[in-house]
Amino acid sequence: MVDTEALGEYEIIRIIRKHLTLMPDMPVPFGDDVSAVQLLGDGMVVLKTDMLVAATDIPKGMSLYHAARKAIVMNISDFASKGVMPTAAVVALGLPKTLANRKAIAEIAEGLNAGAREYGAYIIGGDTNETSDLIISVSLFGTAHHTVTLRSGAKAGDIAAVTGLFGKTSAGLRLLQGNCNASPKDRELLADAVLCPNARLREGLALRDLISSSMDSSDGLAWSLHELARASKVGFLIDRLPVAPEVHEFAQTNGLDNVDLVFYGGEEYELVLTVKPEKWTEAEAAVKAVGGCLIPIGKATYDREIFLEMNGLKRVIEPRGWEHFKSPA
Repeated sequence: MVDTEALGEYEIIRIIRKHLTLMPDMPVPFGDDVSAVQLLGDGMVVLKTDMLVAATDIPKGMSLYHAARKAIVMNISDFASKGVMPTAAVVALGLPKTLANRKAIAEIAEGLNAGAREYGAYIIGGDTNETSDLIISVSLFGTAHHTVTLRSGAKAGDIAAVTGLFGKTSAGLRLLQGNCNASPKDRELLADAVLCPNARLREGLALRDLISSSMDSSDGLAWSLHELARASKVGFLIDRLPVAPEVHEFAQTNGLDNVDLVFYGGEEYELVLTVKPEKWTEAEAAVKAVGGCLIPIGKATYDREIFLEMNGLKRVIEPRGWEHFKSPA
């Protein structure tokens, strides 16, 4: 009998993991935002790989420069969530024949270099091959001489927080696809959130010793909260919707739900984290000192469910967001 079950990205990873011999005493457990290998003596090598594929990761209106830069930012964001400074990256580049020309290659190279240097890293090598679609696979390396912040450290009573407001990429993608309307000013802000995302590396480094759990929000705020809850064995009660003002206006103009835009988008590259109450003032000040912001959105609970409470009403936050092989391209 032929197996025709359509699997999602996370089930595929689970199956692969089941067939692997796991390294003993891994400093970062399999399935967190980064991987790590203990060095002899003090410290560890931190590694991350993430792949950008044109069909699923490059929206209409994104240049090759910005696509290549995004491929770097995707990886930097995971380092940010662990409070680790990146050092270097190697890039595997799959090119269709239509892009095997000097102009396209130069544009991709400029985007890769710009993304790496923006966060203090360097491109030090890689590989190229012919493919049917553009693929930019980045492997990022760094070292840490401290424990990294895992997804599994949250406790009931910890403050749930984020490093920015949400919904801009959900709205921006709809604009780029030509499905919605916005004022010229909001159109530029929302489209820019999609085309030129930013990783919160400064914030992640500043928060390194002050938070109890953390991950990035590239697969959506709802999914990130559920992943933190699963790893930490807690729930969350969210009582402040971190919606950007331009997203609120966009939702009103186009008859959309703020909650859907905020929770179920993706590629926001904000940090989603928890802070012990006694550490909050120090954490907030540390982020402010590097030019960022830390926004409280709720708290971790003993209940393993995740709820949004607004105007006295509770709404279940479902465990969904972007997932390869399941989410429509």
